[in-house]
Amino acid sequence: MSCPICDADVDPKYRPFCSKRCADLDLARWFNGSYAVPSTDPDDLDELVEAMEEELANPQPKPRLS
Repeated sequence: MSCPICDADVDPKYRPFCSKRCADLDLARWFNGSYAVPSTDPDDLDELVEAMEEELANPQPKPRLS
């Protein structure tokens, strides 16, 4: 098995990656939306806008961490 980021041999400690660097690069791709599947459904965008407007109009209190 090889690392999906750089094709190097996998390190069992970071499996399925070869290193912490490649694992972090993969995580960054998730965070910035590189792995997102674009939607062609206009309803998705409408639902998102409605949900954001609702949240802005009625913000929920954030739980306090003790």
